[in-house]
Amino acid sequence: MEIEMKIRGLMVDPATNAPIVILKDVQGDTVLPIWVGLYEANAIALEVEKASTPRPMTHDLLKNLVQGLNATVQRVVVTELKNDTFYAVLWLEQDGEAVTIDCRPSDALALALRADCPIYVDEDVLRVAKVIPNPTDQATQEELRRWLENLNDEDLGRYKM
Repeated sequence: MEIEMKIRGLMVDPATNAPIVILKDVQGDTVLPIWVGLYEANAIALEVEKASTPRPMTHDLLKNLVQGLNATVQRVVVTELKNDTFYAVLWLEQDGEAVTIDCRPSDALALALRADCPIYVDEDVLRVAKVIPNPTDQATQEELRRWLENLNDEDLGRYKM
């Protein structure tokens, strides 16, 4: 089963200074942090802030390419967490046919924002990943920062793009 998530925000891992995308369950309170690369975090931040760039960035190019091929991004799904690495799939529709494409979650999230399509995480991923259980809707970046600071050494830097 897949759980619909929204990008709640971006943070920086206080121990490694690595960017983290925070996903939150649309229907519940589960929050999933996914560590991403700096360039992908920047691509996500640009779209979250609706900032424009003078030329298309890589994820804008991908969106334009998908549209140019008469396809649409239907959804993105974070499908697996294997050997501390998240995996994702893009679900496209082209000429009435479903097409799936393997990709990194960070790229899938950046494209999902540009394509305005839903983001899902497989329930099994949430079961095995380090999630923040039941934060309130009023959870602040400060609370998330404190949670991150309380992760042990095994958890910090554990998840890769």
